[in-house]
Amino acid sequence: MRELAVAGAWEVTLRPHQDERGTFVELYSTDRPIGPDRPLPIALAALSVSRRGVLRGVHYVDTPPGQARYVTCVAGEVLDFVVDLRVGSPTFGRWDSVLLGPGHWRAVQLAPGLGHAFTALTEDATVLYLCSAPYRPELERAVHPLDPDLALPWPDTPGRLLSERDRTAPTLAEAHRAGLLPLAPAGPTDPARRRT
Repeated sequence: MRELAVAGAWEVTLRPHQDERGTFVELYSTDRPIGPDRPLPIALAALSVSRRGVLRGVHYVDTPPGQARYVTCVAGEVLDFVVDLRVGSPTFGRWDSVLLGPGHWRAVQLAPGLGHAFTALTEDATVLYLCSAPYRPELERAVHPLDPDLALPWPDTPGRLLSERDRTAPTLAEAHRAGLLPLAPAGPTDPARRRT
């Protein structure tokens, strides 16, 4: 595991086992803690399939309750981004990226409140999500993935495609002003942090 530049996000290096039949990879196990101290309680498993140029994100789930996620690409290849959207976090507004897909054998673990985005780099890319909470559409939020203040280094892919939700999402500054961003978890010296 490697901690990313965003507090609460880790890159997990997977260990493929290969022989004449092909490859076997253990994607996730509760026997190995993910993150600093405990396994991810899985309440939802989902897949997305995207074609080259599709850009998804920056998505997050409102806190509380929030949603921790474990993400990997099981077919094709994606450039995956984690963005710290948590107001009060020491890495607020910072991002990091990881190349995911078979052959790279990595996954990304995100703490609740972190934003997630990716773009498909191959003709088809299948992303697997393991999530700590079920899907609740009323809690789903987004920040514009092309926000110039975030300056995510998206590849210049012909035919870039965003959903209507992502095209109309607020910038990070707009979401912050509107009180839409999650708060960083309260530390021992800040037990009464509130959204303002």
